[in-house]
Amino acid sequence: FKKPIDYITKPLSELEQIVRPTGFFRQKAKNIRQAVQTILDVHRGKVPEEMEELVKLPGVGRKTANVVLGNAFNKPGLPVDTHVKRIANRLGLTKESDPVKIELELNALLEPKQWCQFSHVLIFHGRRVCIARKPKCEICPLTDICLYYNTVFKN
Repeated sequence: FKKPIDYITKPLSELEQIVRPTGFFRQKAKNIRQAVQTILDVHRGKVPEEMEELVKLPGVGRKTANVVLGNAFNKPGLPVDTHVKRIANRLGLTKESDPVKIELELNALLEPKQWCQFSHVLIFHGRRVCIARKPKCEICPLTDICLYYNTVFKN
């Protein structure tokens, strides 16, 4: 779709097919349509640039809002996905399991301008090296500071 109005005027089934590979495609398509409608009606066609307004959009939680803030607006935002959660816990940066608490703890460790990039680095590391089921500790450059490695392999 090229214009916001396309998300509202095209058949919902077209949008569903586009987002189908992401899972929960029917609900996501409805949320996208409703979010676009809200952006048009409430925000005069501009995506909000504040966390408080972004999370009011249908289907937008803190993780998505942080992605938008950091990547679209170059504003501080640290999205916590499963990779960020896993890596932050394995490194010993947090003991929390709640994504919001993890976000706040990581935010306190970094300058706001570093938040978005830090999240990207943890996600990349989690996909390539610190894999959930079988981390590749033998090639990891972080073993000397990694709580997981030093607990599992050094004891």
